[in-house]
Amino acid sequence: MGKLIVLMVTAFVDMMGGLIVFPLIPFLASRVLGHGPLWTALNAIGMGGSGSVVSLLVTMFACAQLLSAPMWGRVSDKVGRRPALMIGLGASAIAYVIFAFANSLELLFLCRIVQGAGGGTVGVIQAYVADATSPKDRAKALGWLSAATNAGVAIGPAIGSWTMGFGISATALAADPLLRFRGPGFAAALIVGVDMLFAWVYLTESHDFKAAHASGRKITRSREAVWRVLAHSSEPASRLIWIYAITMGAFQGMTTVLALFLAAKFSEVTERTIGYFFVYVGLISVVTRALVLGKMVDWFGEAKLSRFGMVLLAVGLSTMPLSPTIPVLAISVALVPLGMAFTFPCVTSLLSQVVPQHERGLYMGVQQTFGGMARVLGPIYAGLAYDYLGHGVPFYTAGLIVLCTITLGLGMENYTKRPAAA
Repeated sequence: MGKLIVLMVTAFVDMMGGLIVFPLIPFLASRVLGHGPLWTALNAIGMGGSGSVVSLLVTMFACAQLLSAPMWGRVSDKVGRRPALMIGLGASAIAYVIFAFANSLELLFLCRIVQGAGGGTVGVIQAYVADATSPKDRAKALGWLSAATNAGVAIGPAIGSWTMGFGISATALAADPLLRFRGPGFAAALIVGVDMLFAWVYLTESHDFKAAHASGRKITRSREAVWRVLAHSSEPASRLIWIYAITMGAFQGMTTVLALFLAAKFSEVTERTIGYFFVYVGLISVVTRALVLGKMVDWFGEAKLSRFGMVLLAVGLSTMPLSPTIPVLAISVALVPLGMAFTFPCVTSLLSQVVPQHERGLYMGVQQTFGGMARVLGPIYAGLAYDYLGHGVPFYTAGLIVLCTITLGLGMENYTKRPAAA
């Protein structure tokens, strides 16, 4: 339990740093549009609109994470979880410093690429939790970890709003409005730097990689594991990875254009208030994953609960554009973090139970690779649909895709054994 608490603190602070800057990316991108060689090239191919550019910024993170995730998972299986995690935190800190000085699309894209390369260690964190818990407690532990990260989601955007323009005089801001984004970038970098030091001191290794190596068990190569998911999609592990990827892509596509959609529909939503919207989502996620998820897993099991979560997520995504006022919107929005809380921890827990222990880091990384593919395709589609098909189209299609994905989880109970609830 002590190791899990330290990991939760590490994940919480890391996520808080990321959410300080993430809600501000669409607003910063909008301010640097219209000039520079990258924008000229994007505009020439019809992707110079705000929705398309923001979707590409999200996609750059996903592409870097897609390429790095299996590598970090395999590294963690061979040399340990802790070194891989340290590198990821360091990359995040560097990315936020770049954000602080970003005055062009080129620097914004560099920020997202560096952050994504370090973000490939998400699978390492999940493997860390799986190492430290028994199968029957794994979904709960992953839920607690998610609660910790969503606490960061709730707090980070507020810090980003509070630090806008921090330490910059009104005269300097009038001369260069981009300076207002420097405070959030530095704040995120400082927070993650302290988090890296904390993890280095208190986080101990969870994976006995020396024993795994001495056993003679061969760790599958990353590309072979990826190919197996593609070539044997009916296998339990492959189905779970596809569920994770498809629902993640639908969700990520929605979040890509969410700030633009809200700002266009509701005059109250600006770059100074958007952070509080993420606070609302984060608080619901924290309460659900920390206080509700464990009991729901005991009552229904991971497989049934994940399907229920996908239903909630689909309904929430598809009804958001239909909301006439912010209070009505709040009801639809609440279903999204509820659905996420019931879906992703359960799917990841099931995956950890159907793959070999010595390849757990690898397959957690492969899950992030397919999630990365979805984070590439989902935002690109959402941005183009937002610009050319209608502002509500990304939300409707995301809900439909999630609803159709439920069929992949049917019968998943047959591949895991859970003790009967007391």
